[in-house]
Amino acid sequence: MSNEQQAAQEKDFTRNWVNSSRFLFYLQVFCILAFVLGGCYRLYNQRYKGKPEVEVQSSSKYTPEYK
Repeated sequence: MSNEQQAAQEKDFTRNWVNSSRFLFYLQVFCILAFVLGGCYRLYNQRYKGKPEVEVQSSSKYTPEYK
């Protein structure tokens, strides 16, 4: 009975510190990587597309042109 109980405790996530810390480390790395890649993708989709063609009145230019 003791042998079976010890084998079950070795496989238990909460009792085996090495396996649980390794799992939590990889989970943390995956979450951070997913967050960074998601942010980069979002920034890429909402990037600045260039200068828009804006119609400026001729009287408000640097050198105004009056009629």
